[in-house]
Amino acid sequence: MRPTKPGVVTVTLNAAIDQTLECPGFTAGAVNRVVAETRTPGGKGINVAAFLAQGPRPVTATGFLGEDSAPLFEALFRERGIQDRCLRLPGSSRVNLKVVDRTGGAVTDLNLPGPRVPEEALGALLETLEALAEENGCFVLAGSVPAGVPASIYATLTQRLRAKGARVAVDTSGAPLRHAVAAKPDFVKPNAHELEELVARPLRNAGDLASAARELHATGIGLVVVSLGADGALFVSDDGAWRALPPPVEVASTVGAGDALVAAVLAARLAGQDLETCARASTAFAAGKLARVGPVPPTPERVAELVRAVRLHPLGMG
Repeated sequence: MRPTKPGVVTVTLNAAIDQTLECPGFTAGAVNRVVAETRTPGGKGINVAAFLAQGPRPVTATGFLGEDSAPLFEALFRERGIQDRCLRLPGSSRVNLKVVDRTGGAVTDLNLPGPRVPEEALGALLETLEALAEENGCFVLAGSVPAGVPASIYATLTQRLRAKGARVAVDTSGAPLRHAVAAKPDFVKPNAHELEELVARPLRNAGDLASAARELHATGIGLVVVSLGADGALFVSDDGAWRALPPPVEVASTVGAGDALVAAVLAARLAGQDLETCARASTAFAAGKLARVGPVPPTPERVAELVRAVRLHPLGMG
């Protein structure tokens, strides 16, 4: 997966502000006391850009931002050296609330809807992507699809970008993922539930998941990575199939862990690493991110430490 043009572009159609509330003993239907609050710019593609920005390749973020929320995202772009090609829409980007109860070990998610995308804004985004494809060889299409945008959008973008010679990675769910896999992107990262929906049957164990990942790969998708949360991930490509198991780690926030995995897989593959090396490094990177709130990468020293602790098992044939 080594495009000739070095730049990476992430596309976030439904950017979000991730608001995390620390609330010990959170109880629905009661008065709860919040002891700490953090607010970070997010959305899958924004997170992937933030993780990739520490690497050797130029990184550009595009998609849609609510004008009222833009300063929070602009600060991140400046801090990480990410080129901002996002289009502004009236109003605010959506807010994703996460209520974290460390005493009970529970996390409650409340995801608000984002602004509706007018047809002319979608047309402007397509033009932006056509221009960006002249200078960038890899595109990441990630996250949910907002109101006003057809569920087939990622399939359309995959076809257009691949026609321009770009490599395309997709990380989404539901109907947008179903449409996207039919367009055969180079890399997809479903979780277990999303993979189950794609193959339309229950996947009860690691063997079932591995078989379904192989089926997806056999349709013409070069790399399939199935994220399994604390149970690691499955990696299937032409050069093998592996299950990677991370060591137990301290968890401050699971927000963006899947995006860290996507970014690390891309970085490894764009650098020409084989699948085994990629599986080990990307699992370590995603595990290291869990100790941090927001799209903050773990230190290289921490990643190196975790790489040694990741266990890899070949999935064999079958």
